[in-house]
Amino acid sequence: MDRALSGSPPSVACPDCDLLQRIPPLPPGGKAGCIRCGHLLAKHLSEASHDRALALAVAAAISFIVANTVPLMLLRVAGRFASTTIVGGAYEMWLQGQRITSVLVLFCAVLAPAAYLLLMLTILLAARRSPMPPWTGELLRWLSHLQVWSMLEVVMLGILVALTKIAQLATVDPGIGMYAFGAVVMLIPAIMVDFDARGIWLRVKWTERG
Repeated sequence: MDRALSGSPPSVACPDCDLLQRIPPLPPGGKAGCIRCGHLLAKHLSEASHDRALALAVAAAISFIVANTVPLMLLRVAGRFASTTIVGGAYEMWLQGQRITSVLVLFCAVLAPAAYLLLMLTILLAARRSPMPPWTGELLRWLSHLQVWSMLEVVMLGILVALTKIAQLATVDPGIGMYAFGAVVMLIPAIMVDFDARGIWLRVKWTERG
């Protein structure tokens, strides 16, 4: 029988030094670090933390929708005006023949973050149920994969670099979408502070196979 099903503490490999160790049950607010390198391995957050994470996730989802539906910036050159969104920028790259870059921008700046926020909201809502449905564990696996591909910070840095260069040739006015995008960049790390992935994983009601 699996150790998680038998009730014994599961073994966890430290992501920094790969030391395999077991984490005992933690009290509310408790944390466990690697005995070799001190890397934070687990934390036990309260229900209030999950509520904060859910509220932040909702705010991030709303900000993300705004960031992708209203213009990021307004350009003015010789009496002409132009504005675009992230999706519009990716589409223009596609029309100009930069198809690989267009697909990467669309996936890393729109599709992956959208799927990440959707999974986060679903998991946090499922965490309010008792017992938690078994499919929550599968969503946690997908969440970790999407987190790697959700590169909003890189996209934001690229936008700021582009703004610096374009400002020498045209007048640039940041739009509401730019502020909303910046809010998403800050809200996602804030969600992770109050998100207890290990605690949710241990609460999943697993079913034995075979």
